[in-house]
Amino acid sequence: MNATTIDTRTLEVPGATITYDVRGPLPTADGAPPLVLIAQPMDAYGFGTFASYFPDRTVVTYDPRGLGRSTRTDGSTENRPEVQAEDVHALIAALGAGPVDLFGGSGGGVTALQLAATHPEDVRTVTAHEPPLMTALPDFDRALASFRRVEQTYQEKGWGAGMAAFIAYTSWQGEYPAEPLEAPDPAMFGMPADDDGSRTDPLLSGASSPVVLHELDLDALRALGDRVVVAAGEESRGTFTWRTSEALAAQLGVDLTVFPSNHGGYLGDEFGMPGQPEAVAARLREVLAQR
Repeated sequence: MNATTIDTRTLEVPGATITYDVRGPLPTADGAPPLVLIAQPMDAYGFGTFASYFPDRTVVTYDPRGLGRSTRTDGSTENRPEVQAEDVHALIAALGAGPVDLFGGSGGGVTALQLAATHPEDVRTVTAHEPPLMTALPDFDRALASFRRVEQTYQEKGWGAGMAAFIAYTSWQGEYPAEPLEAPDPAMFGMPADDDGSRTDPLLSGASSPVVLHELDLDALRALGDRVVVAAGEESRGTFTWRTSEALAAQLGVDLTVFPSNHGGYLGDEFGMPGQPEAVAARLREVLAQR
């Protein structure tokens, strides 16, 4: 198998069937750890371009339970970091090539940190790129109030209005005001005003609330030293996920590692809003080479 061949596999875990993709040989050809890329609520599809910039590494991507190709039978619709971390733990065991270098984007960064805290033997390094840990913020109560307004807007008015409120929330600069942010006109962001009646969006429905409200074992993460990297894109400065990353890095006693681009900087054109995946991949190589 070469680095451009994709071997798609499935893994049975309690309450779910996980689908994942392996690019490159296992065990790895040179003994280097596999590079595992995870996100949430994005699935493996979004890492297609980014993975291509590591042709010399065995790269593994996966769909979190209930997302993409991974099905769930646990009766839940929530995305919980502690559950997803156990899924990734089982995936790494199935690879038979751990410990791995783990890169987690957005909610995947929270999962990656949870895994590192509970199963440190699974990871050589863990890079959490803009984990949206609201619990790390000094203005948590105000941030939560505005976040609840986003969810309320979605439930009352549908996807376009909810997504407009979400964009306004995540792009807000600095601490949140005492009063919850008002939901903007969806037309300001090119969003439809019509309500199609669906309420299943993983970002807006409350399904991912356990991600932003998750509380990590900070002592366990501090014990890992420089094996834990907290990263943020330079274009995100001052926004919600820059601030959560900056606050978490301070709590762990590590420097915030600045990457090129923005929150989705590792994306190619999979969703029509590309970042700078080649530059982000080069920066990740630099970071890993220092560990």
